[in-house]
Amino acid sequence: MRIVALMIASFLSLGVAAAEPPRSPDYAAVQARLQRGWNSWDTNTVTGQVLLPYGLQIRLGLKKDSAENTNAFLPTALIGRKAAGEETVFPGPHAYDGSYTELRVKWRGIEVRLETAHVGDDLVMLVTPLSASARSPDTLGNAATRANTTFRSDAEATSQPPVAILSAAMIWNRPGNVAREGANIVARLPGAVVTIHAAGPEIDEVQVPVTGPYFAFRLDRPAAVSTGKPRNLGEITTLVATARAAFAARTSAAGASAEVRGAIETVLGWDTIYDPAGGRVMSPVSRIWNQNWGGYVLFDWDTFFAATMASLGNRDLAYANALEVLNEVSPAGFVPNFARGGGWKSWDRSEPPVGAITILGLYRRFHDRWLLEDSYDRLLKWNSWWPDNRGAGEYLTWGSDATRPPINPDDPSAGTLQGARYESGLDNSPMYDGVGFDGRQMQLADVGLMSLYIADCDALATIAGELGRTRDAVDLRARSDRYRRSLATLWDPVDHIYRNKDLRTGRLSEHLSPTNFYPLLANVPSPRAADQMIRGHLLNPAEFWGDRVIPSIARSNPAFKDQDYWRGRIWGPMNYLVWKGLGNYHTDLALAARRQLADRSLALFMGEWRSKGHVHENYSAVSADSDTVATTDWFYHWGALLGFIGSGVEQGNPIAPKQPSHR
Repeated sequence: MRIVALMIASFLSLGVAAAEPPRSPDYAAVQARLQRGWNSWDTNTVTGQVLLPYGLQIRLGLKKDSAENTNAFLPTALIGRKAAGEETVFPGPHAYDGSYTELRVKWRGIEVRLETAHVGDDLVMLVTPLSASARSPDTLGNAATRANTTFRSDAEATSQPPVAILSAAMIWNRPGNVAREGANIVARLPGAVVTIHAAGPEIDEVQVPVTGPYFAFRLDRPAAVSTGKPRNLGEITTLVATARAAFAARTSAAGASAEVRGAIETVLGWDTIYDPAGGRVMSPVSRIWNQNWGGYVLFDWDTFFAATMASLGNRDLAYANALEVLNEVSPAGFVPNFARGGGWKSWDRSEPPVGAITILGLYRRFHDRWLLEDSYDRLLKWNSWWPDNRGAGEYLTWGSDATRPPINPDDPSAGTLQGARYESGLDNSPMYDGVGFDGRQMQLADVGLMSLYIADCDALATIAGELGRTRDAVDLRARSDRYRRSLATLWDPVDHIYRNKDLRTGRLSEHLSPTNFYPLLANVPSPRAADQMIRGHLLNPAEFWGDRVIPSIARSNPAFKDQDYWRGRIWGPMNYLVWKGLGNYHTDLALAARRQLADRSLALFMGEWRSKGHVHENYSAVSADSDTVATTDWFYHWGALLGFIGSGVEQGNPIAPKQPSHR
């Protein structure tokens, strides 16, 4: 049976919801290619493999078998759970297409490795119990060579071998019937039949809270299942080893950047899910975040950055991330701060405008004109929204407007200063401590916002030119020039840096953060002024420089010692945007600073990746251990931007060159 051929034929019969707005034929083809085959599509667990478009899942659960009063069952597993007694998942390689995945789960004294691989249209899953001596973190999957290691209990573990439950069921309310038929599990799907075979001795009559059919294996030895045809344990072990080697060979082709490319593919692979309500594949920030947001949450700039990272190895996934976050545009025309499962969005606020630079970057990498055509009108409307709704004289400010329905009753930040902080994306930054708020907007001219907006105008003007929208291009250049002139008034001629301005008092702010370097991204300062900023502030160890860079507030700021979220921690998107800005300048100082920033960012990323498999939402600026605060997700994809900029995979900026206008 050729499952893939049948998938395409039956795709429309499954009632998959269409995204809004309607997809172009080109983008529909992108999603159709993504929504095909076995992968870890279910946001609720990393130990399940789902066959798209059908919705058939094979999931691993673990049962702790005890002689007395301590039996327990782990039905799902996620990367980054932190509460006492919860599982720890060490993520190993995950190919974008699911052709090979590997992880290790440690829970209540039990530790197993789960590997999956594709064999044509078929899936094989191998569960290997790990001995106590094999339990050191091995985030890139080297432990996978110990395929025949057997379980040995330690002081924590049960006195009896644990049990692996490999169950099969239809999810997302998809049509189909799954039942035990003799020695096999058979799934009868619309237009296809999938037979699942066990490899290894089964246990009968195991008490577990699983409603569908399953295989149960005592984990004193490896166990496995395969689809399509029966395969013994030796065959499955060989197939998994072949897929593992293929992943390693493909990533190693990148040469010196092989390890970081594999890491970026892995984090995006584990964070990519299928949204059944929207009928779409996309990469939310992490599965932990999805759990509390109705199945998924898309944040504005986070998802655009996911598109940029995915462009290294998966064009379709890059396009899906960029276009799906654009598909969440509000009726007012802005891309919201968040869009979540159940249809709710942040109707009161947007987030940093990085959409046009992202789309133009993808176009310059892949040259698909249809991507520009699909995204342009929404990008243009969003660009126009900023001066119309966040203009304050000649400046732009962050805001939150709760006067337009619908009003979210569960969001007390709407129409408050905190809502405006959320629009900035820098939720608790000291830059906004004590700032005035008039009920809709901060009373602060913001250097970061204005710089990002100028870059957005320039990128969108270039896109307009590509599409022959000449009048739009002229208007966009005029908007860019207007805010370039305004940004020039925020230059501090004494300290040689752009500063935010209190619109109530006219005073320049004392707070400095990486956003004060974003004028480099907009190509606003002259080379001389850029060098002054770099020498006096970026490379100043009393402010931003050091082994761990770039802190989200200057080291000299009293709030730096808080090391709490945007109060001093290091963030991938800030490093990425400053790095891109430095790419606009070709002075010896700017080139050297860019290289050093890339090298130090990469070292920061790889340190935690190699030791723990963590890709942090934010990193400590003072400690080698970034786990020391609760306010960092351990597997949040934009942390991999630190590796992206250090891998040598992108040079320069996707914004059309423009002569610096200031100083």
